[in-house]
Amino acid sequence: MNITTIILAAGKGTRMRSELPKILHKIANRPLLQHVYDMSRQLANNTIKIVYGHGAELVMDTLKNLEAGWIEQKQQLGTGHAVQQVAGQIADTDTVLILYGDVPLLKLATVKQLIANVNDESLALLTVHLENPTGYGRIVRDSAGQVTKIVEEKDASAIEKLIKEGNTGIMAAQGDKLKRWLNRLNNNNAQGEFYLTDVIEMAVSDGVAIVTNQPETIDEVLGVNNRIQLSHLERVYQQEQACQLMEQGVTLIDPARFDLRGSIEKLGIDIVCDINVILEGNNSIGNNVKIGANTHIKNSIIGDNVEILANCVIENSVIGQGSRIGPFARLRPETVLAEVVHIGNFVEIKKSSVATGSKINHLSYIGDTTVGAQVNIGAGTITCNYDGVNKFRTIIEDGAFIGSDTQLVAPVTIGKNATIGAGSTITKDSPENQLTLSRVKQVSITDWQRPVKQD
Repeated sequence: MNITTIILAAGKGTRMRSELPKILHKIANRPLLQHVYDMSRQLANNTIKIVYGHGAELVMDTLKNLEAGWIEQKQQLGTGHAVQQVAGQIADTDTVLILYGDVPLLKLATVKQLIANVNDESLALLTVHLENPTGYGRIVRDSAGQVTKIVEEKDASAIEKLIKEGNTGIMAAQGDKLKRWLNRLNNNNAQGEFYLTDVIEMAVSDGVAIVTNQPETIDEVLGVNNRIQLSHLERVYQQEQACQLMEQGVTLIDPARFDLRGSIEKLGIDIVCDINVILEGNNSIGNNVKIGANTHIKNSIIGDNVEILANCVIENSVIGQGSRIGPFARLRPETVLAEVVHIGNFVEIKKSSVATGSKINHLSYIGDTTVGAQVNIGAGTITCNYDGVNKFRTIIEDGAFIGSDTQLVAPVTIGKNATIGAGSTITKDSPENQLTLSRVKQVSITDWQRPVKQD
């Protein structure tokens, strides 16, 4: 069976009160439309068509990497009109699946069940029972319980508005039948729009049965129309991610204060995350890792037995096993730490490698640097790697000791087992096994008088 999935994504989203098209607002740092697309990509033999409209240029620029057929709906005249834009690209024998770019949490299992209900004599419709169906089209059934039509709320009678079963808009039908019904749509309704829902009544008239199924939860089919709904679905999504991680053995001190904005390629055992941890992008986390509160990790590899203390920011970095990071440390892109490395409070590292057993414990900036094994870098050390135009590399060889408040002006090499005296500015290579320092001579003035504040 070949599937053509049509994702309707042309709406403006006025209630978002934003210049950004609604489908580009994000859940877990991915646009709403991306969520729908990623789910539908998992269907076999599936061709995806995206109907876009409002903010067309920005939408295309943002999501141009999506492998789909893009069809612009230049006038937004309703859902039926949107699907009509794709009619010429639908094969008669295809099963056509209609999805919405602002319904991000729909599950693959729900969609597969929907598609399974499509055959020569049936159209599949996803409905949902709601305590308060305000805003939803109502599913009208006959005395035998068969669906006869969908009535939009603005066109519904007082009795029809009492119906609790609502229309999600998500449906699937055979291509030849759907195209025939699309040709018969009109806009004789309160909105003056071409309703896709009108095809239900046409199908019934043609003797095609309407087979319904429902999602596991209401949240699956909730759309995003305002910031409140966006926030709600963000928390629903994050709760799902948290539950999946806990089922895999991760301890989350408070699952309600944890965000996964991406994926975890490798997940070890006995991982503990304190509150407000954010994992973004694609990360790998080893065994017995402890991640402190308020830590943000992005696109990084964390080895076994690593401890990351509170308030650290780690991006595009590799941390070797047994290392300890933080608190308040920042590892910027292309940082590679070997085993048992200590990076302490208010240390920033960028585009540098640090070999086994080295320590950078306090208030230092290490950029564009190769640090050897068993090196100790004192508080306040700065690698001066940038001259305003070009960047240069610093090399600190094994066993070196860098005294506090040292400036290493790159390009410069600190030799093996060299010692740099505290407070030095090093502009030339320092020999191995020697003490190097640069200081102004210290003097004390005996007859100096401390200034007194004048009245």
